Amino acid sequence: MTRIDVDPSRRIVNPVQGDAVTYLETSKESGGVRSLGELEVAPGGKVTPHYHRSYTERFKVLSGRLTLMIDGEDWILGPGEEATVPVGTLHAWSNTSGETAVAEVELRPGQPGFELSLQVAYGLARDGKVLKNGMPRNPLHTALLLDWGDGKKPGVYAVLGLVFRLLAVVARALGTDRRLQARYSRPM
Repeated sequence: MTRIDVDPSRRIVNPVQGDAVTYLETSKESGGVRSLGELEVAPGGKVTPHYHRSYTERFKVLSGRLTLMIDGEDWILGPGEEATVPVGTLHAWSNTSGETAVAEVELRPGQPGFELSLQVAYGLARDGKVLKNGMPRNPLHTALLLDWGDGKKPGVYAVLGLVFRLLAVVARALGTDRRLQARYSRPM
């Protein structure tokens, strides 16, 4: 499936981070094999360093240039070039060029929680409920996004990992997860 074949309702936009994602194949659609999306990154768009414990992430640039930091090393990828981030590897991405970068991003195995975390995070951004760096203003929301997406942060966030895991439990007990899903999640 290509982006041209995809229903426009499968595209979500994050106005704060300067990116958009079009879901090409969800984890459910692939039988759990992969989650596949097309990432559009405006000039200046970026995601800060993080890692995942349960899946690899492959980036294949379709147009423009995307800078990937993988385990401390910068890779500038152009059209047709790709790189895979192994499980547990610190990485970040950014668009430091003057044009929009477009990349196919594949997660293996498929990650329904990551798919949900993007829908909620982008919805919170649209509603003005995030900081300039894209992180939610509400720590319960941050905890749920990190939990759903298997997002782990280095530095001070690593120390706070236990706190965020506990906050995710509190958020579920309070029904915050259900409210966020009801507001921002939609079938793909």
